Amino acid sequence: MVQRITLAPQGPEFSRFVMGYWRLMDWNMSAQQLASFIEAHLDLGITTVDHADIYGGYQCEAAFGEAMKLAPALRQRMEIVTKCGIATTAKTEHALGHYITDRDHIIQSAEQSLTHLATDHIDLLLIHRPDPLMDADEVAEAFLALHQSGKVRHFGVSNFTPAQFALLQSRLPFTLATNQVEISPVYQPLLLDGTLDQLQQLRIRPMAWSCLGGGRLFNDESFQPLRDELAQVAQELNAESIEQVVYAWILRLPSKPLPIIGSGKIERVRSALAAEQLQMTRQQWFRIRKAALGYDVP
Repeated sequence: MVQRITLAPQGPEFSRFVMGYWRLMDWNMSAQQLASFIEAHLDLGITTVDHADIYGGYQCEAAFGEAMKLAPALRQRMEIVTKCGIATTAKTEHALGHYITDRDHIIQSAEQSLTHLATDHIDLLLIHRPDPLMDADEVAEAFLALHQSGKVRHFGVSNFTPAQFALLQSRLPFTLATNQVEISPVYQPLLLDGTLDQLQQLRIRPMAWSCLGGGRLFNDESFQPLRDELAQVAQELNAESIEQVVYAWILRLPSKPLPIIGSGKIERVRSALAAEQLQMTRQQWFRIRKAALGYDVP
């Protein structure tokens, strides 16, 4: 079974791997098929699910909720993460994409997510992207109101810089539970820009999105050297796939990220979990880093 992880000093307990529902609308599942898929990954120990209000053109949360209505008992076995703060042109009232983090929007978005997801509480609500017009006091007001009403149990951010994280944290009486950020061999800036260092300092676990580079790892010609190195390391570790090696590479980071799995195929989900058992050496880790970046360490 998948490990259980305490996300932050005052944070929730999540599964070490998280099931991501960003591409749910591409999976072409009926509500019943989705309910069966949810139950299957819960049975594997992946109890944490990741959503956002905007996913699937504002449709993913409601589709998930329809499945939950067919099997309401599953809610007691899971932790729901969702996000707010982005407005996209999928809604006609938005003439352009923009960020929106004022108090009323955060509260309304959370309440809409509760309805769509067919639940009475959200385990973790994240601000989805840094907003240049974010007033930290307003965000804190919204978080406190949602917390006091029992609608949201924990709060965090996504894609924030260390300074943006520290600003919002300075206004809150409780610990931000995570910073959900992009971590992958094909995207490595956060490994050295202070983002993961800050989280390690605070003993807060990041959540890692796009671990496989949004599929680019498999179909981008420029990543052939990386694929070759991953295949070599997979052979050395007796891993089933290069996907397992990528997850093991992320799990090796000392900030101890929680990788988000984005596949709707339960076989691939099950396979990913074997990464927890792979013992990747430091040199293997740096070989993968070098193959992705195309140069050695300075």
